[in-house]
Amino acid sequence: MRWPLPIVAAVLAATCSEVSRAEGFAALVSPPRFELVAKPGTTVRQVLQLSNRSATPAQYRIHTADWTLSSDFAVTFRDALQPDSCRPWVTLERPETTLSGGSTLHYRFEVAVPADAPPGECRFGVLIEGAEPAIADAAGIRLPLEGRIGVIVYIKVGDAAPSLQIFGPAIRTLNGREVPTLRVHNSGTAHGRMSGFLSGQDAKGMRYDFNPSDFPILPGADADVYLIPSSATDDHPTLTFPVTVTGTLEWGDQKTELHERFE
Repeated sequence: MRWPLPIVAAVLAATCSEVSRAEGFAALVSPPRFELVAKPGTTVRQVLQLSNRSATPAQYRIHTADWTLSSDFAVTFRDALQPDSCRPWVTLERPETTLSGGSTLHYRFEVAVPADAPPGECRFGVLIEGAEPAIADAAGIRLPLEGRIGVIVYIKVGDAAPSLQIFGPAIRTLNGREVPTLRVHNSGTAHGRMSGFLSGQDAKGMRYDFNPSDFPILPGADADVYLIPSSATDDHPTLTFPVTVTGTLEWGDQKTELHERFE
């Protein structure tokens, strides 16, 4: 299954609860992702919270999946075990559960990292699915719909870490608006995310703050980091290029100064 950018943003970039609603499937899962560290030979234990937001009982299937991320940040979940998958390390509390209407379950899972595991990153998804097809009503037509929520798990094993290199400025279209963009390569052994404190101005002299998009950049991957502008009076401004952006970019415990002209 391939999820497009808006859903990926919810699954991979959100920092609050994940909700999926359709007739027959109304679930809330928190947190939407785990970012963990582990040493070889240790076991990591975590708990996610699953709530049934409907008034009637609901049955859920829970299982793991491998996933890949495309250049446009669309995620594809794969039930079949992929090469070098760490899913054999994972133990889930149970494969199915039934929740009464309005109830919540604290669901446990654990990851036993082998003693000989090399430095790197274990990545997998915990998928929560409705045991019965949900129903979507569109223009009076009732269609079966697979209700599913994916919780992404990252575990940095040993001294795994991202190593991000910026290859220069570009201009890309995001949600119908052109924005300054940085092309970034990750030569490290774990995923990274850009953050920072940036400001700048466009060709009209208008000043803005710029927030780097925080989509994950996987090891070995190239990705666009969008510098999303905002101001005290406009959260979605239209920029007039060229645009100059300066400030400090951060990822993990690393920092770099940015001074770029986008044209």
